Amino acid sequence: MTEPGALPAYLQISELLIRDIAAGRLADGQRLPPERRMAADHGVSVVTLRKALAELERRDLLERRQGSGNTIRAGQNARGLYALFRLELLNGGGLPTARLLDLRKMTKPDDIPDIGNVVDFGWRIRRLRFLNKLAVAVEEIWLDGRFTGDIRAVDLSQSLYLYYRDALRLSVLRADDRVGIAEAPDWMPDAFGLAAGATTGLVERRAWSQHNEPAEFSRTWFDPARARYVARIS
Repeated sequence: MTEPGALPAYLQISELLIRDIAAGRLADGQRLPPERRMAADHGVSVVTLRKALAELERRDLLERRQGSGNTIRAGQNARGLYALFRLELLNGGGLPTARLLDLRKMTKPDDIPDIGNVVDFGWRIRRLRFLNKLAVAVEEIWLDGRFTGDIRAVDLSQSLYLYYRDALRLSVLRADDRVGIAEAPDWMPDAFGLAAGATTGLVERRAWSQHNEPAEFSRTWFDPARARYVARIS
């Protein structure tokens, strides 16, 4: 279940459940299936499944009682590692994963907004995005070159914001999204299922660091027949 650079299996399961809670697919008071059945459904051991459930309990999203099963407690804390990943499957939720397509250190192009003016280069990251292993989007991310940590391709299939925080000491605390439509770029991989020039949804995002400085700009082209953009206010 776990690919190199991806989240551990127990966190993948807990994040999937958290996104299902946020999307309303798992309701407050709902009883989860027996643990052995859940473990089999997710292709993991019961030990791994219980570790995932313990993570939900730690976030006050699950009540666990010996002999009574596990009950969802949906509240204000249904925010996981992918809280800022706004794409969901059409019926809600879905575990985000990514496949790196390209990583380059390049001069910043003129057609992106300010992401920092200390250096004239940035990291360009292109990835194919999945929800529950279904390809739903491609993204191009520009990270300012002042973040010069040891960026490795193997680490870029997990949550980028988690990687930024742990490896680059960059915490994204604020982001501005603009949603529209656009044509798919000419570097669209065959695995996405849409040809270059096809009409897609588009999310353009500017992100700021914990110091309120511009740090990142991204474009995400998504297939509206497979995913939708969702922003919740709580």
